[in-house]
Amino acid sequence: MKTETQENIERPNMARRSFLRYAGAGAASMGLLAVAACHKDHQVTINAGVDIGSGDFGILNYAYALEQLEAAFYTQVVKTPYSGISALELSYMTSIRDHEILHREFFKAALGAKAIIGLTVDFSAINFNDRTSVLAAAKAFEDTGVMAYDGAGYLIQSADYLTIAGKIVSVEARHAALIRDLITPGSFAGSDVVNATTGLNNTLTIAQVLPIANTYLKTKVSASSYNYIAS
Repeated sequence: MKTETQENIERPNMARRSFLRYAGAGAASMGLLAVAACHKDHQVTINAGVDIGSGDFGILNYAYALEQLEAAFYTQVVKTPYSGISALELSYMTSIRDHEILHREFFKAALGAKAIIGLTVDFSAINFNDRTSVLAAAKAFEDTGVMAYDGAGYLIQSADYLTIAGKIVSVEARHAALIRDLITPGSFAGSDVVNATTGLNNTLTIAQVLPIANTYLKTKVSASSYNYIAS
């Protein structure tokens, strides 16, 4: 059996290998990232918070912030399972945790020196011993995450980044569907998340998402380059 230390060492390596697979033109993409990361216009920390920056790196940092939040949440769920959790549900939560950690480490590796700082979470509003509280929080994180990716996708200029974001949001949507069905069977594509007329997932702007995310963060995240977008 692997120790927690071994797992912490291996997961970032797995994420870096995954990056090369996801990117397609992996070596070229990593070369561009390395060059860009050498520039000195890093994100700045303001009032114990952080701004995601601008351009494609800003959007990647936006996704990185959300993945940090989700990874921390599911890590806590698995570390302190809610009362009465079944072996099957624990396996679901463990799989989702592993996906979110890979997503988080992928963005961290991709951003390099352009990455925002590690965020400090605040889950004081969640009762991790109670199934209803945990699943409600999971539903909020997953639904918001999918709508966040869909709402920010059009801002991505790089075709490679857009492809990767599409692959990641597809996994997030699978998570969202599973969590929703654990709460209410058959609700995986409810009208509150999928537009019944168009058949398309609803979206949220960055300006709408960050206040929600910041509810669960001690390190507040801002997006001065994107907050002009109308909600």
